[in-house]
Amino acid sequence: MDKEVIVYSKDNCVQCKMTKQELNRNGIEFKEINLDHVNNADDIRAELREQGFQATPVVKTENETWTGFRPAKIKQISND
Repeated sequence: MDKEVIVYSKDNCVQCKMTKQELNRNGIEFKEINLDHVNNADDIRAELREQGFQATPVVKTENETWTGFRPAKIKQISND
């Protein structure tokens, strides 16, 4: 994986599903951290809240972090 991309997601999250599909469609490898299935989810949620994020998905790249389904940002990653 050239660029580290992390997607913080939850089950039953439509925007999470769409974000992962768009990353795959653009050939971008990513690590998914599903907050419904990790042991330290409360700690991760608290850390994301401290950064100002209150909803999933949260996408973290080398240069920036954002929330929600953002196809233009995903396209930008694939062009970098």
